[in-house]
Amino acid sequence: MKTVFITGATSGIGQEFARVYAKIGYRLILTGRRTDRLEAMRTKIGENCKVITTDLSDESQCKKLLESISEEHIDVFINNAGFGTAGSFLETDLKKEISMIKVNDIAMHILFKGVLRKMKAQGTGTILNVASSAGLLPAGPYMATYYASKAYVVSLTKAVARELKEQGSGVYVCCLCPGPVDTEFNSKSDVMFALKGISAKQCVKECLTGMKKRQTVIIPTLGMKLAIAFQHFIPESLLIMITGRQQKKKRR
Repeated sequence: MKTVFITGATSGIGQEFARVYAKIGYRLILTGRRTDRLEAMRTKIGENCKVITTDLSDESQCKKLLESISEEHIDVFINNAGFGTAGSFLETDLKKEISMIKVNDIAMHILFKGVLRKMKAQGTGTILNVASSAGLLPAGPYMATYYASKAYVVSLTKAVARELKEQGSGVYVCCLCPGPVDTEFNSKSDVMFALKGISAKQCVKECLTGMKKRQTVIIPTLGMKLAIAFQHFIPESLLIMITGRQQKKKRR
């Protein structure tokens, strides 16, 4: 039986990945901060589900999490945990921003490297780092730190994917870059999407299709693909101004 390891599994995209992989017969290892939700998911999924409560904003817990799966054979790793924050950089809460960077980048990096080394030793495996379409844009005024954190995820994934290709590795890595998705992201980030979001179900379905095609950067929906492609025809200063206006519309 194959095993999938999913962070940020208690809601949204992570929870939907868990549902889909359970349906196709994978054993699940799920992590999140909320024990009650993890236990509820384990009860629903059954004996082929292991849950580990972890706060990924704590670097020591990230390393402890890797130790707890050291004896596991991981076939698929969905590196999904993350959140955002919105507002003028002068006004946003520094503590929340630093916590976001710890989860979106530091925890993502630690777990990515740890699981990648495990998969290299196995000779095979798949890693999906969940980023955002925000990470494909030059900057995002009024969500400045979030955009920067997701650009880190995209850049790191693309670089490592190239390294693995040159090494002839059997490990495949990719990143998911959706536009708005209807999840708990809004309330956590104190925003309301200016554009209509897609469902987590649609996001995951299109992501899995991209993974089957071995794409490195996976962008759900044709509309978002076209929007990202179109940015290359717009002067960067104008694109950043337009992006900033869209972020202003999101603020609660």
